[in-house]
Amino acid sequence: MRTKFISILIIGILLILLFSCGTNSNEQGNTADLDVIRTEAVATYASSLTGTLVAEPTTSPTLPILPTATELLVTVTLVTPPTSNPCYNLLYINDVTIPDGTQMKPGQVFTKTWFVQNTGGCAWKPGFTFQHFGGDAMRGNTVTLTEAIQTGSKREISVQLVVPTGQSGLIQSSWRMADESGFFFGDTLSVNIVVGDITTPAATNTP
Repeated sequence: MRTKFISILIIGILLILLFSCGTNSNEQGNTADLDVIRTEAVATYASSLTGTLVAEPTTSPTLPILPTATELLVTVTLVTPPTSNPCYNLLYINDVTIPDGTQMKPGQVFTKTWFVQNTGGCAWKPGFTFQHFGGDAMRGNTVTLTEAIQTGSKREISVQLVVPTGQSGLIQSSWRMADESGFFFGDTLSVNIVVGDITTPAATNTP
């Protein structure tokens, strides 16, 4: 009886040991299976991270195309004022009467005469005028040519003048020849007279 009990006890211990080994083996197997699953999951996730990323197309903002400003070219046409015929010219030679600085009285009438030459390439035509150009006109009138004066010809030109009243000192009057269109040409002819006394300041010695 006792021997049978011992045998049963031994068998029971063996069964317990076997059961324990099996359980441990299953647990170990289950643990191994879980580790494998976890490893695969991590590998899959890592693979998804390191995989080729497909860049999504980005749409850059399109700026509106502005119309190109067209440069406006402004053409300015300069109008050259008409001038006298370049072939007309007058050369002053000398004063015939009333040299510069002549002393005269207010209201005095006199005739100023210049000696001139046509040095241009064209003749002065009848109708050309000799007229006041600057300074005091001294009541002189325009002189109109009645005959042509050929190139190279020398002539005297005279104008009657009146000394201004109410003025004293140096008085000047200037005159020039003009073509049929009224354009002046040649030298300017002048008369310079002195009215009244012109006092010259006395020289002073500087110590």
